[in-house]
Order: sequence, then structure tokens, then C-alpha cells
Amino acid sequence: MTIKEITSFLESLAPLSSQESYDNSGLIVGNQNGELTKALICLDSTEAVVDEAIENGCNLIIAHHPIVFKGLKKLTGKNYVERVVLKCIKNDIALYAIHTNLDNYRFGVNHEIGSRLGLENLRVLAPKQGNLNKIAVYVPRPQVNELASAMYAAGAGSIGDYKDCSFQTEGKGTFTPIQNANPVIGELNVAEEVAETKLEVLVDDHRLYGVIAAMKNAHPYEEVAYDIVGLKNENQFEGAGMVGELKQSLSTKDFLKLVKETFNCGIIRHTAIVKDEVKRIAFCGGSGSFLLSDAIRYNADVYITGDFKYHEFFDAEDKLVIADIGHFESEQFTINLLSAILTKKFPNFAHCLTTINTNPINYL
Repeated sequence: MTIKEITSFLESLAPLSSQESYDNSGLIVGNQNGELTKALICLDSTEAVVDEAIENGCNLIIAHHPIVFKGLKKLTGKNYVERVVLKCIKNDIALYAIHTNLDNYRFGVNHEIGSRLGLENLRVLAPKQGNLNKIAVYVPRPQVNELASAMYAAGAGSIGDYKDCSFQTEGKGTFTPIQNANPVIGELNVAEEVAETKLEVLVDDHRLYGVIAAMKNAHPYEEVAYDIVGLKNENQFEGAGMVGELKQSLSTKDFLKLVKETFNCGIIRHTAIVKDEVKRIAFCGGSGSFLLSDAIRYNADVYITGDFKYHEFFDAEDKLVIADIGHFESEQFTINLLSAILTKKFPNFAHCLTTINTNPINYL
């Protein structure tokens, strides 16, 4: 198995195109075509984690947080980022990060948080916009099912928990083959009318070109007539944060105790308890203060995340309870999530989970 087989599978679920503009997910160090011996999964690729990978015979580290966020102009080992990169290169260890693209994945970091809390009816809190396209292609009626199947296989026509979705309308296509044409239907210089179907399907950005290639390959015509329309619609199944409901309402204090136990929090910083009971819970792994207004818009009773600043707590305005459980605490189960995803796809995938607590924050 090559490193690329692992990373390509992860990117089929959480494509690099869905990461945020500031992010640096993907292969940071190493040769993607190299043979994989064993992988180490972690949250942060610190120097101690690289040493752990060496001790365990791992030549791939899969981290949630990218060790490199900004461009490196020198590699002299003057800081921990440069030392990690140098150590990985020296020991032939590939370093891969899957960060905000995994955050934005429907079954990614936030889904894991919701599942740990036993929440139901999970949905994306702030759906992405502008990453959906509609393809409309015109095909002779007898070939429409064959063409649709080829496009579905390439990733078109998926809407949430439904696949093979399309809209089809019947019409009439007209054309006249001229010099150098090699028509499947009709003769040179003779006007032709064909009963055609207009096949329309939705396609995510990262699957668009693969779907177009499959469409052209399966289409019977020499020249394929099709439209690509970029949509501004929200993609309800990709985006930041999530919201869900408890099976039964809990007192606010009991719920906060549940959160503290579930995520082994050293402490929870929270706003005033403005509701006796809570049921609808919004949450975002990592630094999620930017989603507070979305949590309020969803009428959430509690918003769980990390890294709230002092003045940002005032923005709750007694509409909900902000529960800052810590950045590391909210994302710690990401390594278990990645292990489960990869083991399901590759049952014999040789890997281990880091035993090092990389949380830089300590509590007295």
C-alpha cells in the first residue's frame, strides 16, 4: 500500500478544496508514492510525536493540525516547526494533515462530538455556499440510463442520504452534420431531429471534472452538448459546526457535568446559566467563536467550543450558554475518528494512535 492510497481515500471524503483559505491540509512532508509501512495518528505533530513514530516504525504521521501554516523560508531548526520538518525528512517520515476539511466533513470532527454527547438529528450549523454545480446534458432517450449511471459512478447525483438523483425532461434535439463530422445519428449535410432527454444532476466542486470526463466517455455523440451552472445554494451537508438535540432535556448544570466528564475537561469556562433546562446543543471543534451567531440563530440552548476570548462571552447576551471546554478537549477524539474511518476502508491498515498528550494547556 502506498501513502497516496491512504491520503487519496481521506481526500475523497474530506477534499482539500473544502478546507478554509488559511489552512494547509494535505501532504506536508514526504513522497506520496512511497510504500507505507505503518502510520501514527495524532492531533498535533510535535517533536515528541515524531520520536514516537520513529520508535514504532511508522513512516507516515496523520495529524489533524498542520505543523506548517505559513511558508518556511529557512530550515535551520530554530523553532519546533522547523525541527519537526527536519526530523521527518531525516527519518523518511511522511507528514499529512487533515484539518478544516475534516471539520467541514459531514461525518468529521463535529459529528464525532455530537455522537459522543448522544445527540440526535445532527445537522451542519453553518453550511458552505458556492461549492455545488448543476450539470445539464442532452442525450438520445435510449442512452439516458447508461449515461446517468456513468455520471453517478463518478460522483454526480448525491444529495445527502440520497444517491442517483437527477431530473429528466424530454425534448427534441436538432443538428446538421457538416464536413469532417462523424455522426452517430444522421448524414452529412442533412438536417436531423432526435428525441433527446435533458439530464440534470448536482455535482460537488471537487468531483466536477471527473464527472465531466465520465460523461464525455459514456456519451454516444461525437460532440456533447452540456451546461455547467455554478450554484449559490447552501450545501447542507458540508460546513462548520453542528447542532443537534438531546433525547431528553437535562438541567443545564447536569448537562455541563456530562460534557466535562465526556471530554475530560480540566475546567469549563461558561457564561451565566440563563436556562434551567437544555435540549438543543450547538457545537464546533477547535476555535469556534465565529459561529456564535449561528448557534443563536438556531435557538440553541448551549454552544460548545474552545478558545473564546473574554469580550466574546458578552456576545451571548443571555440567549444561550457558551461552554468553552478547550481547543484540545473538543478535538481529542479526532484520532479515534480517523482510526475508525481508515480501518473500515482498509481492515489490515497498520497504524497506532499517539499516546502523547499534546495539549499545551495545563490546569491546577
